[in-house]
Amino acid sequence: MPDQPPPRAEVVIDLDAIRHNVALLAARAAGAATMAVVKADGYGHGALPVARAALDAGATWLGSCSLAEALDLRAGGITARVLSWLDVPGTDVAPGVEADVDLSASSTGELAAIVAGARKAGRPARVHLKIDTGLTRNGCQPRDWPDLVDSAAKAQSDGHVEVVAVWSHLACADEPGHPANDRQAARFADAHEVALAAGLRPLRHLANSAATLDRPDLHFDMVRVGIAMYGLNPLPYREDLRPAMTFRSSVALTKRIDAGESVSYGQTWTAGRDTTLALVPAGYADGVSRALSGRMDVFLAGRRRPIVGRVCMDQIVVDCGDDVIAPGEEVVLFGAGSRGEPTATEWAAVLGTIDYEIVTGMYRPRVARSYR
Repeated sequence: MPDQPPPRAEVVIDLDAIRHNVALLAARAAGAATMAVVKADGYGHGALPVARAALDAGATWLGSCSLAEALDLRAGGITARVLSWLDVPGTDVAPGVEADVDLSASSTGELAAIVAGARKAGRPARVHLKIDTGLTRNGCQPRDWPDLVDSAAKAQSDGHVEVVAVWSHLACADEPGHPANDRQAARFADAHEVALAAGLRPLRHLANSAATLDRPDLHFDMVRVGIAMYGLNPLPYREDLRPAMTFRSSVALTKRIDAGESVSYGQTWTAGRDTTLALVPAGYADGVSRALSGRMDVFLAGRRRPIVGRVCMDQIVVDCGDDVIAPGEEVVLFGAGSRGEPTATEWAAVLGTIDYEIVTGMYRPRVARSYR
């Protein structure tokens, strides 16, 4: 086989950082189980490698959004408990029941589909009942909750399901002290009491990453850790989390230009002095948002350097001043920040979004992914 060329752009995933973060979060929630959420291909980090690292570090559950994601984990050899919580109507859940995947129900209709899947699979389905406590997204409305609980209790007595848990999701956990957090906790407690009154004895899980770190009173029987597991801090104060993703490329070409020369489409930047430019073969097709044009740096040859001109589909241009830069030198677009390089959180601040979107969006056809 001929040698493979180096990737034009690459995300490098630090699995030791994942292990560190999961261990920290699991210790913070001592006494509760830890679910590592690996939906959306592990937030762009790779679901299977991240799942294995998280389980190594103390997680005992995994969370996926879709049943297809959960079944991919099973196909990859994962035997730990997996919860899947959102699919389109008409999805055949029988393969999930057969694969011992836990399923979520937010309505009597979803519960009926799970019961049908259990009958088809010839075994009871493991079910988590989701109550909407104020996020007003997925989850059962409180007015409909007694009907869902009663239906689930009957399905359990009929041998079609095992009601494993009652759960919900917080809207404002990343804002410590927000009154919605206590309101949701109170509604969750009420929903749990309804389940108990129906004869169910479910586990409870409510805390996401932020609540795992900030609200020990909401840890209950299990916490679900997502963004913090990947080293991105959802809270406004420092935590000892290590970002796991580095996005990097390399210099493809350098050139010396004269003062007065302009760069890239629209010639929005003009050199005020003679300078050296470095061409980097990564652009908006590779995850470098065009909205970062003229608003971002990269880390190259030991320090941060500005992107000049517009970000293009396939490339960006870096102003290197009078420094000597060689083709092939590494360019870090974002990373952990430990060397002074930009971070995904910094990109998000510039773009007016959240770092979740930055890292999850890095799963792209031309961007290689490797692990260390």
